Amino acid sequence: MRRLPYEDPVTRAGPLARTVAILAVLITLFAVVLVRDPRAEAGPALATLGAGLALAVLAILCAGFAFVRVWREGARGLGAALTGLFLACALLAYPAFVGLRALGQPALTDVSTDIDNPPAFSRSRAADAARDGHYIPEPGMGARAGQRAAYPQVAPLTLDLGADVAFELARKAAVNRHWQIIEAIRPGGRLGNGHIEAVSRGLLLNLADDVTVRVHPRGDGARIDVRSASRLGGHDFGANADRIRAYLDEVANLAIAVK
Repeated sequence: MRRLPYEDPVTRAGPLARTVAILAVLITLFAVVLVRDPRAEAGPALATLGAGLALAVLAILCAGFAFVRVWREGARGLGAALTGLFLACALLAYPAFVGLRALGQPALTDVSTDIDNPPAFSRSRAADAARDGHYIPEPGMGARAGQRAAYPQVAPLTLDLGADVAFELARKAAVNRHWQIIEAIRPGGRLGNGHIEAVSRGLLLNLADDVTVRVHPRGDGARIDVRSASRLGGHDFGANADRIRAYLDEVANLAIAVK
């Protein structure tokens, strides 16, 4: 009787990890395209994105199970498991970085350079239409205290330039940051403040956040305050503070060029 040659066992978890990881990549890419489409609803699109990331986690678990079988039993399937692990880790790298960064930050969705008297968002028809009717509530004292502790460097920008010049620099900086300007009211009138209402969109997911800029004339120049608020979620992962700092740096650089 002819004996069959011995074959090493094959773990199914390895190919499964690779298949699930590829599926996760495809679903995530589709979700990113869907989220970036302004015609799509953000909720279902983000749910699809979450499903893709969840599949990536499942692929890592499958790869881990495959590694155990390879180590203990000498089973085949290591290459497929490594492929699945690599794809899943690459997909989760940026979300993991953002999540770890958020651990040391308060759960804020609204950040302002003026904590005591933040710039008010416009209630005009144009601003309401640009926000799709989204109402931006005023944050409570707890949120403002959390911002004060987490972002002490988020502060107003004072320029030794006339209010009209400061307003033009603020408007130009908004254009340079690729914000969608909804309103731009020059300083003057009853209150004297200049006002810029804008919508900023994220680079990757293209999600809309709301920004308002106040230009206050002073005897020695002008003061620029900025407020940025997220539309979705309960944590901005530091995006609003980063947006304000980058914008004010842009204004400051433009002011230096004017001088």
